[in-house]
Amino acid sequence: MKKILLQLDCDPLASVFDAVTAYDAGADIVLQYGNVTPENVTDLVYGVMFTRGGDKLKYSAIFIGGSNVSKAAEILKVVKKTFFGNVRNSVMFDPSGCNTTAAAAVAKMTKACDVRGQKVVVLAGTGPVGQRAAAMFAMEGANVVVTSRKLDKAQAAAEEIKATFGLEVQPFAAFDDESTAEALKGAVAALCTGAPGVTLIREYLWKAHPTLRVLGDVNAVPPLGVEGMKSSFNGETVEGKVLFGSMGIGGLKMRVHRTCVERLFERNDAVFDAQTILEIAKELS
Repeated sequence: MKKILLQLDCDPLASVFDAVTAYDAGADIVLQYGNVTPENVTDLVYGVMFTRGGDKLKYSAIFIGGSNVSKAAEILKVVKKTFFGNVRNSVMFDPSGCNTTAAAAVAKMTKACDVRGQKVVVLAGTGPVGQRAAAMFAMEGANVVVTSRKLDKAQAAAEEIKATFGLEVQPFAAFDDESTAEALKGAVAALCTGAPGVTLIREYLWKAHPTLRVLGDVNAVPPLGVEGMKSSFNGETVEGKVLFGSMGIGGLKMRVHRTCVERLFERNDAVFDAQTILEIAKELS
């Protein structure tokens, strides 16, 4: 029986990246839909729910993507409410690669440094990857600080993390070298999740930092978020700090993404969201 993946995307055009990755992960057919909303998604889900039954349900699965995580999250809620009893399909939630990218970064960094009970800073952590990474660090027992150039944006991100995951993180305004140094005070780990081409941590700050042990950066566009970082770094040690660049993190991200899609077809009732995807990333790292 063919493995069919229903790709639900809230953008006008469904992601080609997600479709190609799905095929590479073993999906036989990817049914792509763009402009998916909470209002029109139910009939699409019915299409995979009611065409196969019993053990054959596991050969149909759902991927929820798009560039707007909030909209995608509303779609996920409706999808889960549409299921009943054993009439359901496995679902993966990864809009903008938020879960797979964050999970790869957190898995690598927590393997290099035990963050339980320790301070971890997610710089420019108000976007999809930053919020998910902050939540995942908190799941690992860290005391997490989320920064933004403006305190109100950091506070909004902290509130969103609390509402979504029930986890507390501390907001902080980091808008220059001095405030960034203050945010990093006492931290053992720092992850940069800012906009492409924006440097967040100057080289002199992290190289001489007395407590930092591991740094990560998901930005692939020069200048990088961590000055002195190389995108290719995958656990290199510099000045006593372990460094992970975007390519080092991205390699694991792709493995996690493909593995999650593969496992969608092992059963019909799995939900691959932040916690589950993090566990897979830790398994593969």
